[in-house]
Amino acid sequence: MQVCLASTSPARLMLLRQVGIEPITHSPRTDEDAVTAHAAAERGAPLAPDELVLLLARAKAADVAERLADEDRSFDGLVIGGDSMFALGGQVYGKPHTAEAAARRWREMRGETGVLHSGHSVFRVQPGVAPREATAVAQASVTFAADITDDEIAAYVATGEPLHVAGAFTVDSLGGAFITRVDGDPSTVVGMSLSTIRRLAAELDVTWTDLWS
Repeated sequence: MQVCLASTSPARLMLLRQVGIEPITHSPRTDEDAVTAHAAAERGAPLAPDELVLLLARAKAADVAERLADEDRSFDGLVIGGDSMFALGGQVYGKPHTAEAAARRWREMRGETGVLHSGHSVFRVQPGVAPREATAVAQASVTFAADITDDEIAAYVATGEPLHVAGAFTVDSLGGAFITRVDGDPSTVVGMSLSTIRRLAAELDVTWTDLWS
């Protein structure tokens, strides 16, 4: 059974490899800002974090699944797409992109607990069969140490690690020492919930162990 990860995220790729799955990867051609703006315009209001991560995960997976069906008619397996956002105190945090934004977020997050929302979309793609999709959102709460110093924040930001990850933190790398508690599937915080992907695969009549390389 083949697996295609509709993402270029190193964290998501690492997660799958750690559990015995060696996927091919395709970068989705999804304009996330445009998808978000269109959905908000239709709603007349911004989407909630859980709605938005699911919308984006579905857009990414659908784009790659459609391309695979056209470009590789022999593909027989799953296409997995995901998206994550971190919410704290009513504020939704995506990727900070700049050192200034990352440092500011860390000063706001220390001693606090937020929720990581992770959207998942899995498509079952088979030759000559219309693709089927299963979706879900997973959530995990994350508590940050209250005694993180400004110097520690500056040193962490200087590594560049928090600039390009949702919420400006990682739990599986340099940021892990600043996190005191995770409630929920820990892999959700890394990039996607493996237990959720397993459940969605089962909904599409695929046994998890058949995905092992």
